[in-house]
Amino acid sequence: MPLQSDSPRATIQTKIQEQFCIETRPDPCGLVIFGASGDLAERKLFPSLFHLRRSGLLPKQFYAIGMGRTPLSDDSFRAKVLASLKKSMKDLEDDSFLREFLSSFYYFTGQYDDSFAYQALASRLKSLDETHQTRGNRVFYLSIPPSLYRTVFQRLGEAHLAQEGVDGRGWSRLIVEKPFGRDLASARELNKQIRSHFKERQIYRIDHYLGKETVQNVMVLRFANIMFEPIWNRNFVDHVEITAAEDIGIGHRAGYFEEAGTLRDMFQNHLLQLLCITAMEPPGAFVANRVRDEKSKVLRAIRPIRYEDVPKSVIRGQYGPGLVNGKNARGYRDEPGVSPDSLTETFAAMRLFVDNWRWRDVPFYLRSGKRMAKRVSEIAVHFKAVPHLIFEPIRSTDILANTLVLRIQPEEGISLSFETKHPGPKLCMSCVTMDFNYESSFGEPPEAYERLFLDCMAGDQMLFIREDSVNLSWALMEPILARWKEDPAGPALYEAGSWGPEHADGLLAEFGHCWRNV
Repeated sequence: MPLQSDSPRATIQTKIQEQFCIETRPDPCGLVIFGASGDLAERKLFPSLFHLRRSGLLPKQFYAIGMGRTPLSDDSFRAKVLASLKKSMKDLEDDSFLREFLSSFYYFTGQYDDSFAYQALASRLKSLDETHQTRGNRVFYLSIPPSLYRTVFQRLGEAHLAQEGVDGRGWSRLIVEKPFGRDLASARELNKQIRSHFKERQIYRIDHYLGKETVQNVMVLRFANIMFEPIWNRNFVDHVEITAAEDIGIGHRAGYFEEAGTLRDMFQNHLLQLLCITAMEPPGAFVANRVRDEKSKVLRAIRPIRYEDVPKSVIRGQYGPGLVNGKNARGYRDEPGVSPDSLTETFAAMRLFVDNWRWRDVPFYLRSGKRMAKRVSEIAVHFKAVPHLIFEPIRSTDILANTLVLRIQPEEGISLSFETKHPGPKLCMSCVTMDFNYESSFGEPPEAYERLFLDCMAGDQMLFIREDSVNLSWALMEPILARWKEDPAGPALYEAGSWGPEHADGLLAEFGHCWRNV
């Protein structure tokens, strides 16, 4: 038998040649953050805006105004912004640059359903537009519970804040956080409500996964390198794995997660979008609607999972007590705010097929879960074995097929495994991995929200979800949600710190595959 190594990693030298570096420059604008006193604003939005300012990418003519129900003065709000920056950055210096940045933040106290508050907000915005010379350009960011979306859409429309080019105003854009609906019917109704006040070109449905540098790099890898695209099809690819695993639990999100679950939280948006980027055809041009057209084609080509086939194609689980990173972890039903008899899934895995010429009969395996063995998000493209192995007596089953892994987080990068001769005996083969690490080559990648903020301000919708994609994604989830709703058994329990329910392995074993648990 041949000697197989434990896939040692080959050291490669990365020679970086910056041929083209093109960055869009956004227009002067004001940003209104609804829910500015919330967790997302503190953890992600404020630090992202600061990084953009420090990088010289945020317009000089810029201001941000937070709207929330919690009464705050401008100074109190600025202190809150400063506290969030100190929490996320170790190298923060109290200098004139920081003080100038904070001075562009303001706060507006108001109830989201109070029409008079929006009239007062419109007056405040007009004054700030003049002070900061932003030409009346505005971004409205909805960092609020989805139950409030309809109210805010309506009030913004009634206050004429959605209108563009009126009374000296410039453009008006709306960023909407996920989840966008909880099923197909609610998504369609939500789109109907928002479209009664905003045009599609004004709507930026955010999926923060698409803002990650390593996700954007998938398109560059595929379409800027001739070596990959010729083998990126059913003739050479055996199967594809897309994993988004977390070792943490739900934290303080029980109220949201009990209503959503992993399927709504991760599959309808993040994982299906990763599948689209992996499976899409080359767009005619690297522009928003050309790229989004190709992603929509993939969603249309996915073979629907019928109601009766859900148990064979989709597995759900819920974490119980266990050990995570050597520490005791409680089960989901013991988390604060979770019902003791909850049937909400914290893990899901599914097998999908894309029925087109490129991907016919190639299985795509998607999985995501909480309290898993480790935190990892990646796309693994498993290639087929060689058709005939000439190195007798070694059998083709004795060697590992080539695998290209696109690591989204952590340790962002790309790795490629291949066979090589091990030094010594005449015939001794080893599988080695050639690895590109994003951070060691380029430095720490920027936060996803930085890219998304910048693109919205520049009017580029490429990394945002279009209405047809929202509806197509929910249509694929509908039979699964319907079947689970009527299944009294509920999710299978799995031990915290594991890779999920054991019978999730069956999704792959049926086709002779296994999960890449590393």
